[in-house]
Amino acid sequence: MTEPARTTLVLTRADVRSLLSMPRAVEAVEQAFVAYATEAAQMPPKVYLSLGQHGGDFRAMPSYLARRSAAEPPIAGVKWVNSHPDNPKKFGLPSVMGIYILSDPETALPLAILDGTLLTAARTGAAAAVASRALSKKQPKTMGFVGCGIQARTMWEAHRAVFGDSLRIIGADSDPAAAEKFAREVGGTVGSVEAAAGCDIVNTSTPGRAPAVRSAWVKPGAHINAMGADAPGKQELDADILDHAKVVIDDHHQATHSGEVNVALEAGTFTEDRIHGSLGDVLAKKIPGRSGETEITIFDSKGLAIQDVALAWVLYQEARSRGVGAALSIVL
Repeated sequence: MTEPARTTLVLTRADVRSLLSMPRAVEAVEQAFVAYATEAAQMPPKVYLSLGQHGGDFRAMPSYLARRSAAEPPIAGVKWVNSHPDNPKKFGLPSVMGIYILSDPETALPLAILDGTLLTAARTGAAAAVASRALSKKQPKTMGFVGCGIQARTMWEAHRAVFGDSLRIIGADSDPAAAEKFAREVGGTVGSVEAAAGCDIVNTSTPGRAPAVRSAWVKPGAHINAMGADAPGKQELDADILDHAKVVIDDHHQATHSGEVNVALEAGTFTEDRIHGSLGDVLAKKIPGRSGETEITIFDSKGLAIQDVALAWVLYQEARSRGVGAALSIVL
């Protein structure tokens, strides 16, 4: 940084919402994937603090991005995020809440402290859209959502930034009211899980441990963004789908430990050598993406810390330029 900052910018959830631009988020996340694939980033394994006695856990996700250009200096940060599924029922609080600390790696000063919950939702949606652009067949016409919560909304937003309004949307959820609300908001229709799973692009974001999508429902040429599996034992797709698809992951360690493939790997019905490679490697043109219009592709996403730091930097820059947030002397 040419002029070291002396204060820390605090950005609330409302600030982050006002600053978010999904097209810029998609661009930042795609650049982060490439940086990781080309060794221009550092991302230690996610740290879990399991608190079974409190019905949840905390996760720490640090990362570093090297200089990408003269206008993009090196940047570092860490996200502290929880998962407490019973929070809404017990305390009236969200099940997931996060804080992000963005730092200047040269001076170590914390540049910003910002809401990490909306940051996470936005970068996850952006990652799905990046994968769809790289792996879906040419000119997809339909997009299905299995699970119609907050993550479905950011995935829809991000896909709209990439594909415009060309996709017909079908939403399915175990809660019919959630599916109806989502369909109204995005201009789509409510359908069965089978109908949503039969689209050209399928986005899954469910919390269950039993597969929600059956192999028979997925048509040739489909691309699936499997975004919901985030712990050992969780899966959203019938394991048979993996056997007939090209599986692309975000990170090998995370995917095999707790991504969509983890259950099939544990059961021995899928082997690590069947993993085609990472999305970053596809984007960096180290490996090919889709090999034909009838091939089924799967993006197994756990979420990467480098996505967080890339988007946090974009939000920080935008906040500085627009005068958003409160600049405080926290450590000086």
